[in-house]
Amino acid sequence: MQMHIRLSPSPSPFPFPFPSLRSPSPFLSLRFIYVSESLLQRTSLPSLSAGAQIFRNLHLRLWRAAAPPPQMVGEGKEQQQPEREVVLTKPLSLDIGESEGDYKAPNLLRRVLSLFKNLRPGSDLTHFQLPPVFNFPKSQLQCFGESLYCVNKDLLSGCNQEKNPLNRFLCVVGWSICTSTRPVIFGLAPYNPVLGETHHVSRGSLNVLLEQVSHHPPVSALYATDEKENVETIWCQNPVPKFQGASVETVVHGKRQLKLVSKGETYVMNSPNLFIRFLPIPGVDWVGNVKIHCKETGLEADLCYKTDSFLGLRGKPRYIKGKIYDFSTSKILYEIEGQWDRTVTAKDVNNGKCTVIYNAKEIISGLKTPTTKDSQEVWPSESAVVWSEVSQGILSKDWEKAREAKKTVEEKQRELLRERASRGETWVPKHFTVTYTKEGGWDCSPIQNSVPPAPISVPL
Repeated sequence: MQMHIRLSPSPSPFPFPFPSLRSPSPFLSLRFIYVSESLLQRTSLPSLSAGAQIFRNLHLRLWRAAAPPPQMVGEGKEQQQPEREVVLTKPLSLDIGESEGDYKAPNLLRRVLSLFKNLRPGSDLTHFQLPPVFNFPKSQLQCFGESLYCVNKDLLSGCNQEKNPLNRFLCVVGWSICTSTRPVIFGLAPYNPVLGETHHVSRGSLNVLLEQVSHHPPVSALYATDEKENVETIWCQNPVPKFQGASVETVVHGKRQLKLVSKGETYVMNSPNLFIRFLPIPGVDWVGNVKIHCKETGLEADLCYKTDSFLGLRGKPRYIKGKIYDFSTSKILYEIEGQWDRTVTAKDVNNGKCTVIYNAKEIISGLKTPTTKDSQEVWPSESAVVWSEVSQGILSKDWEKAREAKKTVEEKQRELLRERASRGETWVPKHFTVTYTKEGGWDCSPIQNSVPPAPISVPL
């Protein structure tokens, strides 16, 4: 017998199949998980022996990975697995819009007119829905993950294979630029991820997992491991848009960590901000200051992302300028300069030699679309599943279908929120622990020690 289990609280409003829970007595297994969790949650740590504490923590961890109290769908019946729709689209790349398979959005005038289709004087904007004609057929969670796994050149392995700490730091700076900056289409936005939405993708030996750990405010967590290269990275992102009259600047709060485990080095950095200008010349760019620090080597980099002036008469678009220096002495070792959509070079201040540390054309041009062999192995909480009907409508230009599908996804989330509130429940992320402090903001830590291979993969 195959069971479907509905989790409450759950990272997704969809039923999860759990093959790992199959046993000669599946109901006994499920009842054991539920009773264990109930008893262990009520048992205080001081009242337990050291061995019992280990037992308690182990079972709580197993329970969290499996399920809180389950509800069985179709109990006692053989369930017919419906075909699961997984819609994967081309990643945002340097040459987006140039190839035949790229998504072509309707003209801007049509999109603006559609914005007012459902608005009337005095309308309540509390639950106003952005028309799908303004959406790119992809979740923000996917865009976040693509910046790590959608590349033509494996920069992570390059970071790990360098013998010299300074050369490793140069590679990390190039990797930071690559994962922070991707071309964005003006006038289009990805979907806002729903609470508990996940994105799980592999590229070679690199396995990447993302989860939307908060919806209001929006917070995304990423954990990626490469056991072959002995590398892992943990990101936490909280974008906050700020309206500035003729433009909007989305400040990306959060910390990103890259760990070269075999070298014993951890690199901590932040992200640039997304800048959208409406007038006088519409455009999108990345701006702001980024700091990259490695405590173990004492090296640090300051990067400044700039765009052109208000009228476009001064400055360079997509421009980066910065330096690498020894933190203890403030001695400058390299000067960084270039454009993130072209090349960025590092100039050795001692001998004047310039080295290209990032070439956008080599790394983010002609990127391949991820694929999946078996859609039934893809989690129901996967972005490409949650938004599949919306994406199908957008890609086929069936705007009514896209609008209804998007409304269904969003209304389901509001219904789940009301249900949790009525039961006094607090939603808990499945794959991350999340903390927030006024001084440090949001921080995320993965529950598992590594990310397993995913059913969705990027062709090499």
